[in-house]
Amino acid sequence: MTGRRERVTAEKALQFVVSDANVLINFAHIGRMDLFGGLPGYRFLVPDHVLAEIAWQDQADQVEAALNAGYLTQTAITDLAEMLTYADLRRSLGQGEAACLAIADHRGFLVASDETRAFRREAVARIGEERLLTTPDLIIRAIRAGLTTVEEVDAWIVTLAEKRFQMKFTTFRDLV
Repeated sequence: MTGRRERVTAEKALQFVVSDANVLINFAHIGRMDLFGGLPGYRFLVPDHVLAEIAWQDQADQVEAALNAGYLTQTAITDLAEMLTYADLRRSLGQGEAACLAIADHRGFLVASDETRAFRREAVARIGEERLLTTPDLIIRAIRAGLTTVEEVDAWIVTLAEKRFQMKFTTFRDLV
């Protein structure tokens, strides 16, 4: 009986995070898709709409491998209310962003996205800033969980900048 109770409690303690393509692609660039499976307390979901946005084969292969390894879980919009919200959001957002936000809004999940402007404004209005995670936020959590080091992630700043993802700082040392 104790094992079942512990399993249920552990499942309730999980925070579900719906990830947008830009975050997945950033972790593919640094070759650390495993971090999605290693971050304690989080379970990462990827909507079908997001998978459709990943155009580069090497990135799609890494996401597929992460799905197969259980680091990520594929999900879909099946609820009518989510579908209506998705349709409304598609007027101003891309398909992946709209899917993430619709799912997070209706299911009470967090969203991992580096999108700014219209997406960020809409996300803050619908789910609140406290439910938004960015690539740097996830990296900080990985450092704190002991899954990587500041030295390793500081090298990622350069790698990601070469791939057109700029961070507003030069070291994670001051953030952890």
